[in-house]
Amino acid sequence: MDYRAAVAAVMARGVEWEFDPTLDRIRDLLDLLGEPQRACPVILVAGTNGKSSVSRMIDALLTERGLRVGRFTSPHLSALRERIAIDGEPLSEERFAEVYADIEPYLQIIDGKHPVRLSFFETLTAMAYSAFADAPVDVAVVEIGMGGAWDATNVVDPAVAVVTPIGLDHTEYLGDTLHDIALEKAGIIKAGSVAVIAQQPLEAAEVLLRQVAETGARVVREGIEFGVLRRELAFGGQQLDLRGIYAGYDEVFLPLFGEHQAANAAVALAAVEVFASGAPTNAVLDPDEVTRGSLTEYSGGDGALDPELVRAGFARVSSPGRLEVVRTGPTVILDSAHNPAGMAASVAALSEAFGFNKLVAVIAAPADKDVAGMLEELEPVVSEAVITVNSSPRSMPLDDLAALAESVLGAERVRVAARLDDAIDKAVALADEEGEFGGAGVIITGSVVTAGDARVLLRVK
Repeated sequence: MDYRAAVAAVMARGVEWEFDPTLDRIRDLLDLLGEPQRACPVILVAGTNGKSSVSRMIDALLTERGLRVGRFTSPHLSALRERIAIDGEPLSEERFAEVYADIEPYLQIIDGKHPVRLSFFETLTAMAYSAFADAPVDVAVVEIGMGGAWDATNVVDPAVAVVTPIGLDHTEYLGDTLHDIALEKAGIIKAGSVAVIAQQPLEAAEVLLRQVAETGARVVREGIEFGVLRRELAFGGQQLDLRGIYAGYDEVFLPLFGEHQAANAAVALAAVEVFASGAPTNAVLDPDEVTRGSLTEYSGGDGALDPELVRAGFARVSSPGRLEVVRTGPTVILDSAHNPAGMAASVAALSEAFGFNKLVAVIAAPADKDVAGMLEELEPVVSEAVITVNSSPRSMPLDDLAALAESVLGAERVRVAARLDDAIDKAVALADEEGEFGGAGVIITGSVVTAGDARVLLRVK
């Protein structure tokens, strides 16, 4: 079997946004495969925004410590094999096909055992755990696909359970309140694990801390046990002083933009500290106290990492499609923001790090997202917008998105292009009207698919 055939076989199993709340099929499959998910310790990463960036940062820090790391993230930008990485590199086309061929006979067995056959995401999850066991890797960093409790990846007892910021997303599957969504994501926190919790809205924090108390897990929290002490702009990113669980780390260069990425770095650092050496047992504070405030004092100990290791690990981090500069003259940026909270973070980072005099947005977004909310976040900073579609069948129809954009941005700021490549050309032309030193830029945004399609069109390596 070659790579294209393997991809076609996986894709034929449906779409990843179909949500079926059961772990029975994936557990049965992994049992047949010899429980590869138990071959190494797992760091499980859930949340609404920042999961992929945090996963990549954890991977980079662990690799810098000399460990062999497997990483499973979703969705992909350009190629399905990007989701499963070992030693920081996606599986080769040949290896991806081999892993699929190895598990294919077992897929048929499980399909015949259950009324619903194994899904696209369940198949990829089994491939990831199998590839990691075969490598073998020392540790796996696994990003939850959707939710947490019923996600196919959640068939492990994670050494570390990371929860990035929670917001409203996938409401048709996870519930339409922060409480309900947090309840799903809290399902990755289990007895014996250490929960690393990013700064959360109070409603979500209460749910997560309740899960910690009920399971007897240990917990460390951004803004209390760890966090960002200082950040300032630097060429190509930002310079940070971070407080970890056991020590402080100053003069850390992070080649990513935005306050949200600095917070992601603090979360990743804490996750690696607690994985490497365990975490202090912390009393769970009253949920009302879980707000951004002063960090508690720390004391040095065996959990402290080598500061040079931390600096080297973060310096090598990349997060494709997350405020990724792919061209200059004019500056063209790709961003995968696909909900209002993510777009707000991206807009804040754009305003801080770039300060464009004119910003042209190319927008293609899924019809099942809060597109109006995303447009409202963009409205204060966008001079003009070119509305288009991406390659996903979920992409909002052109006329519907154009009408929505006109209602939020005003008709005078909206242009339309039926194809993404034409939309990019039109946006670059609009930015070029400002001249070489006019301070204009282009952002291509609205979904991961939009950023991925643009990467292909712009031939980003």
